[in-house]
Amino acid sequence: MNRSNLLQQSMEIKWDLIDLHIRSRISGLPHAPMEVEQFSAGYSNLTYLIKIGDWNAVFRRPPFGQIPPKAHDMEREFKILQKIHPVFPLAPKPYLYCEDPSITDKHFYIMEKKNGIVLDDQLPPGYQENEKYARLVSETVVDTLATLHSIDYKEAGLTDIGKPDGYLERQVDGWIKRYHNAQTDDIAVVKEIEKWLIDHIPNSPAPTIVHNDFKLNNMMISPHDPRQAVAVFDWEMCTIGDPLTDLGSSLAYWTEPGECETGLTSITVNPGFITRREFAHLYAEKSGLDLSNIDYYLTFAFYKIGVILQQIYYRWKKGEAKDDRFSKLAEGVNNLMHQALRAQNKELL
Repeated sequence: MNRSNLLQQSMEIKWDLIDLHIRSRISGLPHAPMEVEQFSAGYSNLTYLIKIGDWNAVFRRPPFGQIPPKAHDMEREFKILQKIHPVFPLAPKPYLYCEDPSITDKHFYIMEKKNGIVLDDQLPPGYQENEKYARLVSETVVDTLATLHSIDYKEAGLTDIGKPDGYLERQVDGWIKRYHNAQTDDIAVVKEIEKWLIDHIPNSPAPTIVHNDFKLNNMMISPHDPRQAVAVFDWEMCTIGDPLTDLGSSLAYWTEPGECETGLTSITVNPGFITRREFAHLYAEKSGLDLSNIDYYLTFAFYKIGVILQQIYYRWKKGEAKDDRFSKLAEGVNNLMHQALRAQNKELL
């Protein structure tokens, strides 16, 4: 999306009303004007940095235009953070939630701002040639995922955020339905993948907290120590279910050198980052889980990410999403489905 489009969308938000609402709900804020800056635009929720004097926070809301039912649920994410933060402090502390139509066209929430480095499409200055840094970051990602999955979700009071029984079956069925509801092009390999996913559903391990979008650029790393995670973001889809679906997604996003264009950015192609195989091996060591069916979870992860991009592309094609980047997502969807087929054939691990 070009800068003028971002500015136009930001202007559609009633920042003056949001400013008043924040001050009415959070005491002790400085007597200073509110400043707003949008973070780099992703394909999903809109995220802004809010500054009031020396007080900083993060504002999150759904994208503009029509969105799929139950998607971009800011209230659910806010309530999950209220429960997750005390047992997993890497989840930001939530401050307030609002769905007042006189203030906002779509619901939003405000959370604490974490301070660190988000590794998206490039390494920090001074670390481009540092393979040790990349290795340490890789291990931090695996450690953080394993730590999240080790939390006792019952003691944390999170039993009400998901239904672990039959979780994987529902996931597979639901994402297949989402794909066909948003289908625009015929991708020959999709039918084969879908049939294989339905016919080969494995038995799940004991349920855990599942982030559902766990990847490197949804984390923040300490600027001083690559062995220290500072934050994990995007808890909108968090639930209780099969932890290996989280691992599968993390592996799918963990791009390796020479792979085809998928529309996903990843710096893990740089020297020093561990391979998918090493990632899975380290996770197995730390979690103690059996990964004999990991190819299934990786196949499903590529398929699921393909569906997510397909839904965005469908909205763009219907004119409901204006971001120019979305016009290229069809190629990414096609390549992701072929990656799913490669994973199905055990070619990636």
